[in-house]
Amino acid sequence: MNIKKFLPLLVALLSFVIISLAYFSPVLEGKELFQSDIAQFRGMSKEVKEFRDQYHEEPYWTNRAFGGMPTYQLSTYYPNDFIKKIDRVLRFLPRPADYLFLYFLGFFVLLSVLKVDWKLAIIGALGFGFSTYLVIILGVGHNAKAHAIAYMPFVLAGLLLVFQKKYLQGFVLTALAMALEINASHPQMTYYLLFAVLIFGIVQIIQAFKEKELPVFFKQIGILMVAVILAVGVNATSLLATKEYAEHSTRSQSELTINPDGSPKEITSGLSKEYITQYSFGLLETFDLFIPRFMGGSNSEKLDKESFTYRYLKERAGRKQALSFAENAPMYWGDQPIVAAPPYLGAVFVFLFVLGALLLKGPLKKWLVVATIFSIVMSWGKNFDLLTNFFIDYVPLYNKFRAVSSIQVIAEIAVPLLGILGLHHFLNDKTDKGDKRKAFKWAAISVAGLALFFTATGANLFAFESFRDANYENMLAGLSDVLIEDRRTIFFQDSLRSLVYVVITACLLWLFFTEKIKKDIVVGGILILVLLDLVNVDKRYVNNDDFITKSKLEKPFELSPIQGEILKDDGYYRVLNFMVDPLNDGSTSFYHNSIGGYHAAKPRRFQELYEFQIARNNMEVLNMLNTKYYIFPGENNIENVQLNEEANGNAWFVQQVVYVETANEEIKALDSLNTKEKVVLTENYKTDLDDLRFENDSTASIVLTSYKANELKYESKTEKAQLAVFSEIYYKDGWNAYLDGEKIPYMRANYVLRAAVIPAGDHELVFKFEPKVIQTGSTISLISYGLLLLIPLGWYFKERKTKVD
Repeated sequence: MNIKKFLPLLVALLSFVIISLAYFSPVLEGKELFQSDIAQFRGMSKEVKEFRDQYHEEPYWTNRAFGGMPTYQLSTYYPNDFIKKIDRVLRFLPRPADYLFLYFLGFFVLLSVLKVDWKLAIIGALGFGFSTYLVIILGVGHNAKAHAIAYMPFVLAGLLLVFQKKYLQGFVLTALAMALEINASHPQMTYYLLFAVLIFGIVQIIQAFKEKELPVFFKQIGILMVAVILAVGVNATSLLATKEYAEHSTRSQSELTINPDGSPKEITSGLSKEYITQYSFGLLETFDLFIPRFMGGSNSEKLDKESFTYRYLKERAGRKQALSFAENAPMYWGDQPIVAAPPYLGAVFVFLFVLGALLLKGPLKKWLVVATIFSIVMSWGKNFDLLTNFFIDYVPLYNKFRAVSSIQVIAEIAVPLLGILGLHHFLNDKTDKGDKRKAFKWAAISVAGLALFFTATGANLFAFESFRDANYENMLAGLSDVLIEDRRTIFFQDSLRSLVYVVITACLLWLFFTEKIKKDIVVGGILILVLLDLVNVDKRYVNNDDFITKSKLEKPFELSPIQGEILKDDGYYRVLNFMVDPLNDGSTSFYHNSIGGYHAAKPRRFQELYEFQIARNNMEVLNMLNTKYYIFPGENNIENVQLNEEANGNAWFVQQVVYVETANEEIKALDSLNTKEKVVLTENYKTDLDDLRFENDSTASIVLTSYKANELKYESKTEKAQLAVFSEIYYKDGWNAYLDGEKIPYMRANYVLRAAVIPAGDHELVFKFEPKVIQTGSTISLISYGLLLLIPLGWYFKERKTKVD
């Protein structure tokens, strides 16, 4: 065995491990990164974790959020999920160093497949992994997004191997990488990856047509399709479950045709255009890729004591107030609601990208340039609505995802990839010197010239005003003016910073071109520049100060005395917390069964119920949801709690049915409904209740006797048949009702709840969550794993036999 052959890989792996741990060094002390979204996730998934610990199985359902919802897109361990075990092997480092390592490894593999020198491949991997966007998503807790992005380069590497006619290796890598990509459970990132692949395919089919190799092209596509089908198959359980839930979520078409105010509702099969494009990258913000704080950076920048803002506030509000505000200064002056950091790619890599675009020829260059332009233009969203609206209206699934700005992830891959390929060719003696000179000249003139232009004139070119400034002016007269001055200052500083990095990079390359320095010095110099450029920007937004002890992370929300009092009630009920935005809060779910919750794809009917009824303080609707406690702000915003003695309880009998035909009528019928006596049902249930007489029975009772997240037991005693309503969320794809062990039908009631006919006598009614999709998916998954193992083995032995013959 030739160890030297594997030495570059070993050096790369060791380097990636050391650098990942060095950047997130507090993990070596047992600390963990505080991620706001993960804190919310811990609240939302608390019941699931407790259920696993107690019963050693999956509940697939939680009642801690939105009245109740499946856990498919929250926290679920699926059976036969062997690909998850491979993922855990690859992510052996403590979080979030594991994701950073995975960024590095994937990009290194991609560049290695393209036969790039291993030293340059390490630089490219570091440049990709340390791009600010990829670091900040770890900082805020978008772990699934980071996870999916990390596997994108592996998928592209498999794709390229197939088109290099290394079919077996390409098939195996594509199938495994795509399986891992899907398993990361971020459909939006996987969807954007498919755009990059589609652009690659278009470039390749044009090339194949020119070279009269269309049969070879379609053979390659066939191999890739089989690999992707198997990757989908091994993830069948999660995909089928996600598809099933999506039909019940806000990502699907509403049955309503009106808004809460009665106006006509925009009919869409997915999210509304306004919601999809809420986070649209501004045209000017494109320069954030090159100059980190072109648009001010983030909504929470740290200014020093020399800043205009600090000095102004110190004089007028005192040192303490000045420090507090300056440490979280609103420097961002773009139009997006919240920006945690700019998507900075690095001045060095932008320069190398332009160099590569001018120096390289062929389909690979065309793919990367087109993919970059496409992703940037699409990220503009509502700022380029002609194209965006076309995609929303006509491109399948595009309207299922929000935050179109994140499609820039394609550029996050393409820019460093073409940049390193350009550097590789520039340092290669076989590349024509005339081509090198020409490409270098125009790259240096254009990129350095742009940085020089902004450095020299930019501070006077823009107003640096934010639509939020009026709020700060109301806080303190003159505050908006000093904020603008500080925006000008950091704009100049970062423009100059990018200019310096470009000039130093250009000097290194020119010295190499004129044979003044050797290749290794250039490589070492570029490595240092890339790390200094990117890491210093990353540290502005994610650094050691963001780490906390593990004990604090596992209990991210302190239990207040008021909420502690609520927990003394060991019954099964719900809580509505007005101290927070109920529909964007996972903290309440950490301790209580919450009316609200935190999720990117909320249950659609519950969201609509909130907008039409709960947001308008319809107490009858809150009563039917068994909302027993309200938490609300009192004097000086001190937390208070109120017991709701009118809550309907876990189940009750009603005496009258209000029949409706449409969803509009169904939700509007709740406006003035006495939920203790009446129930709203759709007309299709009328025949099920033909024999029910609604005779009064003062002795009738129905009580909850046993609670588990996925199983609820009730005992009923009635002298006459009754219609019972349950304060549980209706979800037809999984919840089954059993009366004395016999399965019975049940109905959707009051838009979101369940109802069932209870015959006279003493009975036990049990609701069980038994989703068929888990069993179906598990079967498909096992078959796919078998094929994923057998096909490559058969292929290998066939090739071996062919070579022998």
